[in-house]
Amino acid sequence: MKIMLACAAGMSTSMLVEKMKLAAKELNEEHTIWAVSVEGVESEVDNCDCILLGPQVRLQKNNILKIAKNVPVEVINPSDYGRQNGMAVLEFAKKLVTEKGE
Repeated sequence: MKIMLACAAGMSTSMLVEKMKLAAKELNEEHTIWAVSVEGVESEVDNCDCILLGPQVRLQKNNILKIAKNVPVEVINPSDYGRQNGMAVLEFAKKLVTEKGE
């Protein structure tokens, strides 16, 4: 699965990306996970299975939905984001992609 995280500058989500990669490794799963700024979403949208937004850019969700085509877009739970809970955010992404496929 290809998971793109977006925040204001792509910096705060970069730390969460690393935690998600560790969680995937613990589960023996291979995922491509990366972070971009909100401005970078449009150029990367064709390369991902889901887009997760940092809570600080949740107001951008409608704009992102317009360019996301059929890619699911959701805001990361602020508690999981703040705690850098990579496992919870990874499971959230997997659920989003699974629900899209149903």
